[in-house]
Amino acid sequence: MIKSRQIIIGVTGGIAAYKSAEIVSYLHQQNACVTVVMTESATRFITPLTFQTLSHNRVYVGLFEAEESYDPQHISLAEKTDLVVIAPATANIIGKIAHGIADDLLSTIIMVVKAPVLVAPAMNANMYRNPIVQENVKKLKKSGYTIIEPEEGYLACGKTGPGRMAAPDKIIAAIESILKSRKK
Repeated sequence: MIKSRQIIIGVTGGIAAYKSAEIVSYLHQQNACVTVVMTESATRFITPLTFQTLSHNRVYVGLFEAEESYDPQHISLAEKTDLVVIAPATANIIGKIAHGIADDLLSTIIMVVKAPVLVAPAMNANMYRNPIVQENVKKLKKSGYTIIEPEEGYLACGKTGPGRMAAPDKIIAAIESILKSRKK
């Protein structure tokens, strides 16, 4: 069900970005074609080289990177994917998507893509509980996005509460479930 599938992994600027490396590695080992799209902030937590090595594919960061093709990146990437996974999904990217803001490569891909989108929030507990963030999450659910709820536990800020990105195996199970329901 994963073999030969085109999957975009969107990585945003949160400490949980390192967990996405495990997801990318697993998907590549299952013979998926994994393309990683990182926000500029994500590169402060983990390098594109890590994802390039694990995916065996080019990693995209900037909206205006030089391209060998005439196709705009956000359109060509969005049109050929079977699934987009945003892990970790910060409050910033969740808010952008909920309000149609497309100001970086990942958010522009989301505005173009017709494939399913799986969102794995990860942030401080107070940020996650913020009524605006909760409203944005509800808006994404209502719009058909799949949200894999964050776990409760110890957070990078030293506090305990909801906001830890779901474990990679839970995200992988959700990916498999979505792709199984969308037979190629």
